[in-house]
Amino acid sequence: MNITLQTYQSRRERLMASLPDNSVVVIRNGELAVRNNDCDYEFRPDSRFYYLTGFPEPSAYAIISGQGDLTLVSLPKDTEKEQWDGFRYGIEGAIQAFGATQAFALEALDETLATALDGADCLAYCFADQRLREQLAVCRDGLAARARLGAKAPGQLLDVTNYVAEMRLRKDAEEIAIMEAAAQISVDAHKQAMRSVKPGMKEYQLEAELNYVFMKSGARQPAYNNIVASGSNACVLHYIKNDETIKDGDLVLIDAGAELSCYASDITRTFPANGKFTEPQAALYQLVLDAYHDGMKELTVGNPYEACHHAAVKTLTTGLVQLGLLSGEVDTLIESKAYRDFYMHNTGHWLGLDVHDCGAYKLAGESRALEEGMVLTIEPGLYVSEDNLKVEPKWRGIGIRIEDDVLITASGPYVLTHGLAKEISEIEALMAEAHSIS
Repeated sequence: MNITLQTYQSRRERLMASLPDNSVVVIRNGELAVRNNDCDYEFRPDSRFYYLTGFPEPSAYAIISGQGDLTLVSLPKDTEKEQWDGFRYGIEGAIQAFGATQAFALEALDETLATALDGADCLAYCFADQRLREQLAVCRDGLAARARLGAKAPGQLLDVTNYVAEMRLRKDAEEIAIMEAAAQISVDAHKQAMRSVKPGMKEYQLEAELNYVFMKSGARQPAYNNIVASGSNACVLHYIKNDETIKDGDLVLIDAGAELSCYASDITRTFPANGKFTEPQAALYQLVLDAYHDGMKELTVGNPYEACHHAAVKTLTTGLVQLGLLSGEVDTLIESKAYRDFYMHNTGHWLGLDVHDCGAYKLAGESRALEEGMVLTIEPGLYVSEDNLKVEPKWRGIGIRIEDDVLITASGPYVLTHGLAKEISEIEALMAEAHSIS
């Protein structure tokens, strides 16, 4: 499941149309990263680079000019190195497989950049890429030094980061299809975890069930470090040790999503290790679920992005007062952010090539309006620290989050991660069925 060459070309055309006339865009892919000694991590392309080219190899440069014409500079074919490290597309492959107008070996980078920039009025690149910034500065200085010979360095510099981010914020049909496929792989993985969990397991043993389903279903890796947090570990938002024993009576919070064709999914579910919620666990879980449903109602075209968060916060704060974890007037507690002792993150984020995808959340200081094609998560939660002596002991050490991936459409929110139990009765029924079979 891939993006077509026509779509990549269209993206480059739209990018160039948004920039000043006679612009040149230069974007660099990442490098292989050393894990330890002479072992590298598996390479994953830079998201901006991949969005505009689809080219998956490290150490590559994309030069975009005209009406989206692509020049790729990449590692050349090398029989000996390919014997050890695997296939390379090389110059011919860059043209044939990725629609490049022209391609050059990496050793010709300086000359290729100088040729591309000579005579351009505007140079656009990602200002945060320090290595590229230094390379382009050397190139521009070289052109300026040859001004008497007729060379001309670009006089305007432009950060292309936000231009690409705004494009990526609205997903096209091909992206949505990939993201839903990734989401459904993740749904199957979470179902497997719910069916497989048993008190006495290590958290990483449950994590293995997730990774098995991911890979078996075509997702080579997770979109981010899997979180498998049992008991009070669930109160640590980015817990990734995953090495403790799951105990009878624990809730297990799993935040895990598959990555497919570089697109992320992101799901969280919380469920009882023994298949049955205790009364305090159920009370807090139902409150988070109510916040989820109230937030979901706000995910409609034209509504402010922040409306979902505000709705969830109001529901959570009201419920915390009713359960006795907070005291006071709801509006006052919201204004003072007293709820942040139990709920300290936002209710979602953009989703796409990155799990925390790019795109501004505010425009001119105001929460931006939701539009068709935007994809975001909805993820209310509650986290009661073991050390919180202000609440009754029965609440302490309970951490809960419920998260789904949502596509904004003209007819309302469409849950890409559909089909995964989140009602208490659904979760308990799924787990009871699995345990009866085993």
